[in-house]
Amino acid sequence: MTIRQLGVPWAAPGDRQYSLPTSLMVTLALGEAPDDVPAVSDVVRAFQPAARRIDGGAIDRIVGERAGAFRAARLFSAAGGPRRPGCGHLGYDAVEQATGVARTLILRVPSGTPVGVLCETLAQLPTVQSASPNYVSATPFDTSPPVGTSPAAGTPDGDDGWAARRMVRLAEAHALEPGDDGVMVGLVDSGISRGHREFPRAFRAGFDTVRMESADVAAGVDLLGDHRRGDGDPEDHFVGHGMGCAGIIAAEGRGMPRGLGGACRIIPMRALAAARLPGRTGAIGLGALSDLDLAVKLAVDLGAKVITMSFGTDDDAIAPNSPKPHTDVVRYALERGCVLVAASGNNGRETRYWPAAHPGVIAVGAVTNSGVPAAFSTRGEHVALCAPGEQVLTTAIDDGYQYATGTSFAAPFAAGAAALLVARSHRRARPIDAETVRRILRRTAQPFSAGGWTGCGTGVLDAAAALAGLDDELRDALGDQAEPDAPDG
Repeated sequence: MTIRQLGVPWAAPGDRQYSLPTSLMVTLALGEAPDDVPAVSDVVRAFQPAARRIDGGAIDRIVGERAGAFRAARLFSAAGGPRRPGCGHLGYDAVEQATGVARTLILRVPSGTPVGVLCETLAQLPTVQSASPNYVSATPFDTSPPVGTSPAAGTPDGDDGWAARRMVRLAEAHALEPGDDGVMVGLVDSGISRGHREFPRAFRAGFDTVRMESADVAAGVDLLGDHRRGDGDPEDHFVGHGMGCAGIIAAEGRGMPRGLGGACRIIPMRALAAARLPGRTGAIGLGALSDLDLAVKLAVDLGAKVITMSFGTDDDAIAPNSPKPHTDVVRYALERGCVLVAASGNNGRETRYWPAAHPGVIAVGAVTNSGVPAAFSTRGEHVALCAPGEQVLTTAIDDGYQYATGTSFAAPFAAGAAALLVARSHRRARPIDAETVRRILRRTAQPFSAGGWTGCGTGVLDAAAALAGLDDELRDALGDQAEPDAPDG
């Protein structure tokens, strides 16, 4: 069984994506957000009570008629607001207001509420910019091939883990740019194992935004471990998906090749709860839209320059009138100068997964070990390029290793390359934006080993060529024919 096959009787017609039965997200129109609705972080910590009213008018009346009593809070805290308990809803700046994150509320409603119909009704109000069910993403993606685990000594075909790294020219890239420990990569995923031998220095503090109740999931779905606190502990004890991504970006290189991001650091954001679905033995990650968005914004506010997102919601599965998931937080991250990388999806069709399909996001597909697009890799005009995604040796939970397959593990290669580009640009005291990173990665990609592919981007990631391409652009911009300063060490 997959998450998409669970029943959702509270959904609107045409909505086939699983969503939580007791919550929804509402973004109010500019100027319509009441000043006294607290931030959810303050409500969770009992610094503020949840709001029992929103506008005293049409919104309260409609929610009351459809749901009865409800509780509301702002999903996001202000980035630069007062650093005092209970003040998370104060001090939003112009970027937070313009992108909508200052105006996004999460509403808790009783079980049995027709959430989908309620969202469609609220969206008709002029004071409401958008209303959405609290969709749930699953990782690995629903149709992903299984992720195997194994010790680090040799892959099934006898490779030592270097085939994928040779494909992206990791060694040549590190000879040009070893990375910078001041460059932070936000990892929004299932969490990490902080004591793993490959990460003696890479992990920053991070956070756990998971807040799911047992009543939020269908009968037969078991939530495992910590799934309701929302705290400063992003440890993963069950899934390993986030650790697979982390190793590709920032592993030290003790039992596997070094991470492509070199000396970069990771801000681990655990936004996917561990769960076991009916008929399945292994744990998967389940991420509510609200928890994922909260993790992305917090990673930006904590200083992430690159964020990797190996989760997604299939556009074909959501109701036609529903807003596209992650729209506001993607706009917020891009406005703050963050480079966003996302896995394209694993259904093998030409379709769109969100957030990968949002403009400005670098959508990454997967290639096989032979350098051609994998059969499972989701295609589309929005896909920027591909990276290795078949039997990639990387880290696992506890102190182990795994061979990971899927676009989930192609995206971190692009995120690592983006971190190198940021480090290289900063070494010359030049800022670099998301569009420049995306353009360079696309322009310098290697051709696929066989032709005839459409919807898979411009080719296969080439980290060394991307750095050389950046050097060319920097020389042109600076009017300087000299090579960039050599990195220390």
